[in-house]
Amino acid sequence: MIRWGLFIGTTSGLVLGLYMWFVEQVTGKRIYTLLMNVDFIPILGEIDWPIFMEWLFHLIISWIIGILFAYAFTYQLKNTNRSRWLSASILSGIAAITYVPLTILAIKETPALKDGVAIFYWLMGHVLYAITLKKSYDRFR
Repeated sequence: MIRWGLFIGTTSGLVLGLYMWFVEQVTGKRIYTLLMNVDFIPILGEIDWPIFMEWLFHLIISWIIGILFAYAFTYQLKNTNRSRWLSASILSGIAAITYVPLTILAIKETPALKDGVAIFYWLMGHVLYAITLKKSYDRFR
């Protein structure tokens, strides 16, 4: 279950990170910067981390989500297509609402709280994350 959760967390985290990076490159909306940002965390935020460490921090969160998802269907929830979609949507939705606190806490320049276009891209990224989470689970179930 843990290996499975790590796999689906890695797949989903990579898809989300690459999507955010691509959108930031094309539009200039700093959603990838927001996704990878840890500058507001005491001690961690004081270090200028190389990009692979930022990705590691991002993937750790995604691994936790992937493990929770795999655990839920291994031990807790009825394993139906509908429940997998609902769970992927809830977990991704929780991650998506971090836009507000991450934006408020960020020291680096990130999108404004009222930047509707950035919020749209952020939310679409998390929809993509939910789809990838569920499909990765189904693929290797």
